[in-house]
Amino acid sequence: MGNLCALLKQKPLSSTNNSKKLRSSNAAASSNRWSRTRSSRKDKFDDASIREQAIAAAILFKQHQQQLQNGAAAFDRSTSLRYPNGSSKKNALPRSSSSRARSLTDPLLQPHQLVNQGIKVDDLETNHFVLVHGGGFGAWCWYKTIALLEEAGYKVSAIDLTGSGVHSFDTNNIKSLSQYVKPLTDFVEKLPEGEKVILVGHDFGGACISYAMELFPHKVSKAVFIAAAMLTSGQSTLDIISQKEGSDDLMQQAQIFLYANGNDHPPTAFDLDKSLLRDLLFNQSPAKDVALASVSMRPTPFAPVLEKLSLSDLKYGIVRRFYIETLEDNAITITLQEAMINASPPEKVFRLKGADHSPFFSKPQALHKLLVEISKIL
Repeated sequence: MGNLCALLKQKPLSSTNNSKKLRSSNAAASSNRWSRTRSSRKDKFDDASIREQAIAAAILFKQHQQQLQNGAAAFDRSTSLRYPNGSSKKNALPRSSSSRARSLTDPLLQPHQLVNQGIKVDDLETNHFVLVHGGGFGAWCWYKTIALLEEAGYKVSAIDLTGSGVHSFDTNNIKSLSQYVKPLTDFVEKLPEGEKVILVGHDFGGACISYAMELFPHKVSKAVFIAAAMLTSGQSTLDIISQKEGSDDLMQQAQIFLYANGNDHPPTAFDLDKSLLRDLLFNQSPAKDVALASVSMRPTPFAPVLEKLSLSDLKYGIVRRFYIETLEDNAITITLQEAMINASPPEKVFRLKGADHSPFFSKPQALHKLLVEISKIL
């Protein structure tokens, strides 16, 4: 995401190079949920290959988890809770001041940090998580979170938004936020009568789950924003990210605007320079996940980023909100996250130490524990 305003002034790239179709499909393409079925490899970088890589990585991750459990992995203080009532720092639980060297593993949390351990999954209002990716990502980015939650007894659905992941639609042809989030709103709308879900949004996915919360407040038990755009009514995502102080050289270098309608028209989408992905989004993430992202990420449609949300107290306002901050985030900085939290305080705010903009890669176990904890908050 980042400071898009500054980039609009840059010299546009050739429309010939920037308007290539990513995939062909009709505009009525339905939502593609995360697939667990292996497909034969047709090409090294085609959709089937990408899904195979993610599934294989998930299997390896499960095996690694079992090894850690058998070896009685040590705990660490990777997260902390603040603003327990959404408004005051005085009552916050103390943060750990410990420091540790970063490793490829992600040890579990201290038991004292999880206050609802006695509650069983089957006794919850809902045990169904719906995971919504951020701009450029897809359902594939949640593969570790899916594995961990399912092993813990939860039901998990990961959504590919329009033109994202394996959803076959040209990103340049997305004209509105409603079109972009249609796979999500269709999914929530079709939930059985009386069934509720926990919506989890990352990055631009925060605006997307907010849109769904306004439409279906009684089908959403809780909403979790992970380093996400948490808007107030009348704001667009562009309004939020334009609040960043000073220039963001890394983001400005990474963003590439696409002009499918020609250079004399507004951008239709924006992409990210693959050579800068690690520093921008994955500065604490394992190399294998950066490699997966480099062949899986797609451009983000520009029109939805510009669209202002209409959020009401009677709908969006009745859904319980929680925010998870990522402290090593180079894309949506902690300063910007704090600004959104202060503008519209959620019920509780958690902090993930050592997490970059993609905590589902950099801190998967700690993120999992927080999601479980949030699901058990009465």
